[in-house]
Amino acid sequence: MNRFIGGSPGSVLAKLIFLSLLVGAFMAFLDITPFGLIEGLFNWIRSVFDLSLDTVKEVGLWILYGAVIVVPLWLISRFFSRR
Repeated sequence: MNRFIGGSPGSVLAKLIFLSLLVGAFMAFLDITPFGLIEGLFNWIRSVFDLSLDTVKEVGLWILYGAVIVVPLWLISRFFSRR
């Protein structure tokens, strides 16, 4: 058991309580809550997906816009290149 948790259970518990107190005080000083962190993480993930989907949509529109010019020119060049 000592090897798994990194020392005697009492000393590990004391270290965890002390570190939790320090981190909790720091978070309270910055007005950060665990739920706020989780919500912020989900919002960040959502914004990354939205950005990615917007980018894919924009690139798709660029391809469509270019195809309106390129495909007819390609067809015309194919028709006139056959002799």
